[in-house]
Amino acid sequence: MDKDHQSQLPPARNKFHVGNGSDQKHYWITPPEMLARLDAEFGFDFDPCPYPLPEGFDGLSCEWGQSNYVNPPFGSIIHEGRKKGPTAWVRKAIAERDRGKRVVLVYPLDKWILMLLRAGAHVRNLGDVRWHAIEDGSQGKGTGRHIACFILDPAVAARDKLIADMLEALKASEREYDNLEDSAPTDPFCGECNMGAGPHKATCAHHLRVAAIAKALGEGR
Repeated sequence: MDKDHQSQLPPARNKFHVGNGSDQKHYWITPPEMLARLDAEFGFDFDPCPYPLPEGFDGLSCEWGQSNYVNPPFGSIIHEGRKKGPTAWVRKAIAERDRGKRVVLVYPLDKWILMLLRAGAHVRNLGDVRWHAIEDGSQGKGTGRHIACFILDPAVAARDKLIADMLEALKASEREYDNLEDSAPTDPFCGECNMGAGPHKATCAHHLRVAAIAKALGEGR
């Protein structure tokens, strides 16, 4: 039995090279059409997990680009003498974000987690909970994994919906403003809000934003 980590074994003994027992397929890359959609939205200029992997390339240690697509290994690797998995990639992604970089990271999750997040659940980290046994009330040793606490609060959901409605209303006002024709006022100030003089839209952007927010607030009550 091999004692070395899979990433340290030669191809003949490495299960990731050997592949699946039934079809012999192993490494999986992002579907081109999905990557193209994401690239069109985010304009990627760097991939810290490229395939094929260039000789000596280290995505966990190098500096990332301004907009990064990250499809990390789903398993663990040996990096700088230590076993590292998804947590290492997430730490690196957060560090790059803190440097002003955009990171789009993909990773498989159970569908129920995504359902909760889409429903607006707020998440708390309860740490490695030491659950109690029902037989005698004794405290366990913990699982080594942190416990997520998902909170579905109708008041918070209503607030989030109001914010989303306000943002959408502002976007609509910007589109409406862009479609208006230019006009030159006859007096030195905008008649709607007394903003500066000069050629401007028939209805100024400021007035449209105020109206959009008022409309969203009214509908949210």
